[in-house]
Amino acid sequence: MTTPCIICVAITGSLPTKADNPAVPTSVAEQIESTHEAFEAGATIMHAHVRNDDETPSSDPEKFALLKEGVEKHCAGMIVQLSTGGRSGAGQTRGGMLPLRPDMASLSVGSNNFPTRVYENPPDLVAWLASEMKTYDIKPEIEAFDLSHIFRAAAMYEAGEIAATPYVQFVMGVKNAMPVDREVFDFYIHTVKRLFGEDTPWCAAGIGPNQIVLNEWAISSGGHARTGLEDNIRLDRNTLAPSNAALVKRAVELCDKYERPVATWQQAREMLGLREVA
Repeated sequence: MTTPCIICVAITGSLPTKADNPAVPTSVAEQIESTHEAFEAGATIMHAHVRNDDETPSSDPEKFALLKEGVEKHCAGMIVQLSTGGRSGAGQTRGGMLPLRPDMASLSVGSNNFPTRVYENPPDLVAWLASEMKTYDIKPEIEAFDLSHIFRAAAMYEAGEIAATPYVQFVMGVKNAMPVDREVFDFYIHTVKRLFGEDTPWCAAGIGPNQIVLNEWAISSGGHARTGLEDNIRLDRNTLAPSNAALVKRAVELCDKYERPVATWQQAREMLGLREVA
């Protein structure tokens, strides 16, 4: 298998704090430094949330702007993907950073249960976020927490609400949502290829101890991988991950195991059909 593997690093998220793991980067300066280390380790996409000074989630476009500027300066060519996730704000505030024109942004196209709440993605908000992404030439990464989300992305693509072939990420292991199940995973792959084409790139993310499981499934199956402290703060049950870069290095080792080169940022941009770096 010679298709290069794109590694996405989800650096912070909305939930982990320094009390959980001191390595979680919560200030913009820490996030830029952590991203640079992960970039040097092999990550070519940075998936980003931002935080307030007290570590609570934020959707402040100014913080996103500073983070984007820093990553573009210190990690030239790296793909910047900003989160429109619902823990950081409500309604259209979730897309307040889209005028910054990041390369990519996450897009959850349907609702589902989370451990203690409903992750609400009502159709009107999804349509607005997709429209904003189209306006600002941002490629959405479809976060598929359920099979129906893949079909919804296909319907949006057919209707022209998504400009280019969606990049679908399977998210497995969230409590009360889709568990880690190999038969479901394989059917997800089959469904993406059937709906979007045999050579359509896709990605997978596993939560907590399932991160390494999904990394291996994705890399060995020809997909792309997401890792990082947002989804998992440990190397194993007894060992906290010392950095985002350490988790990226685990994914790189799996690429070596399955004889897949790690994608450069140039290759990643070409495979995902992203605009050239100015």
